[in-house]
Amino acid sequence: MSCPRIEVDLGKIRDNTQTIAGRLGLRGIGVTGVTKAVCGHPEIAQAMLDGGAAGLADARISNVQRLRAAGMTGPITLIRTPMLSQADQVVQSCEVSYNTETLVISALAAAAIRTGKVHGVVLMVEMGDQRDGILPENLADIAQQVMQMSGVALKGIGANFACLNGGAPTASEMAALCDLANEIEGVCGPFLKIVSGGSSANLPWALGEHVTGRVNDLRLGEAILLGVEPVSGDRIDGMHTDAFTLVAEVIETGAKPPPFPIALIDPTRERLRIVTASRASASMILAMGHQDTDILGLSMPVGSTLLGATSDHLVIGTPRTLPKVGSEVRFQMNYNALMHAMAAPDIEVTLLGDQSMRPSRRAQGKVNHLASV
Repeated sequence: MSCPRIEVDLGKIRDNTQTIAGRLGLRGIGVTGVTKAVCGHPEIAQAMLDGGAAGLADARISNVQRLRAAGMTGPITLIRTPMLSQADQVVQSCEVSYNTETLVISALAAAAIRTGKVHGVVLMVEMGDQRDGILPENLADIAQQVMQMSGVALKGIGANFACLNGGAPTASEMAALCDLANEIEGVCGPFLKIVSGGSSANLPWALGEHVTGRVNDLRLGEAILLGVEPVSGDRIDGMHTDAFTLVAEVIETGAKPPPFPIALIDPTRERLRIVTASRASASMILAMGHQDTDILGLSMPVGSTLLGATSDHLVIGTPRTLPKVGSEVRFQMNYNALMHAMAAPDIEVTLLGDQSMRPSRRAQGKVNHLASV
């Protein structure tokens, strides 16, 4: 098999989705599976749906188009405010988009009218994350403007937490979001179908003892894919943390001297004295580097330490017996490492299990299907 590659256990992704969807369902909250970290990979998206996700969401229209090209016909939401230049593509590929700008919503409305559609709009509210969002005091006015536009329909409101500033949502902030939903309904009239409380960072609140109120949707990517809660990094009880494994090949092994191993002993002839091998440490070099993933987001194999990396090389020190050249080393990844690796053109994606699923090809690179082990 080719290296580097990502091995994806679809069964574990399904299990994670089923576990978290079941727990949230008891609280009246549905799950929207977010596919942006896996670049809209169709089989991974299908595993989320098979596990109980009510729909899919992504931040890039190219990923949504990949899902549509693979034959996925269910609801897909664009969760980043659409680019004005992509209004037609958004209406064509997405039933709903999250929005903050009336100019963009007007463009979506015009695109929808041209194609005989009605595009759903969820207004994002600024609740302290300081990324995208309408200020609460302006929300009612913008909601009324959306209500007056043909071609679009106000479907709900949503908020982001712990995306930019890293702060987990509090019970009071979530209660304030629910109050805003009630206020908008009072001003605009129609019932808001969606009150999206946030992402995986909201799970401690959603699964805690707090009243969930009007919140009926969470957008989950990291929790489903990696089985962890983003703010603390802790494993979620009952969830798999190893659905994804990054595999790299060893291209060199041996002993390397410590940094700055040379000293001039005869400046006139510029002769070099090399530090003796007895002071060197055992290391291996892998054919993978910064161009492929976030190196600092990799979990090193037991007993090994990260010595450094360049664009194409990863150097690992180990006190154990060195592996042979051509052997493979396996890593677990955090969210950033996974996101970068899935987008890297030279990393192959290998799906474990589900041979009955239709093969797909990523934008660059081949996808293999293997039997589960």
